[in-house]
Amino acid sequence: MSHHDKTKAQKGSLPAITVTPVAAAIGVVLRGGEVLLVRRANKPDAGKWGFPGGKIEPGEPLQAAAARGVAKETGLVVRPLHVFTAVDAFYRNASGQLVTHSVLIAVLCEWISGLPQAAGDALEAEWFPIESLESVDIARSVDVARVASMAARVREDFNDRAVDEGS
Repeated sequence: MSHHDKTKAQKGSLPAITVTPVAAAIGVVLRGGEVLLVRRANKPDAGKWGFPGGKIEPGEPLQAAAARGVAKETGLVVRPLHVFTAVDAFYRNASGQLVTHSVLIAVLCEWISGLPQAAGDALEAEWFPIESLESVDIARSVDVARVASMAARVREDFNDRAVDEGS
């Protein structure tokens, strides 16, 4: 062991953790003025409310991954419309070391049918008014209120374009 290595070991430094970012698709499902959220059962966001979704399988298109994640965690049938943003979710241990880094790719989805039934990693699945997300007293995952508001604006633009193209 070199002098440098001994010094590092004596200081009690923790070994470096190698973290590779993981891509996941989240389905931002809108129904009228509401957005679908699920309360997570597992770490790193256990107990927090966020969007249904999951890791993207090799060769799986983003929109398909979002629809699959929504169906798996809520039982709902949705139509994925548009990829509109991405969010970095960094999770650190008690010492502040980065443990996981997820890149959550948000897909605007239109509700087609079904009633939310929590399954998979979801403890609960409910519709929430988009306008009240900032003030409702729930533990939220990173950027939930901001992403839901952004989805509502994207949907308006989407609908406006459809009307313009249809006239």
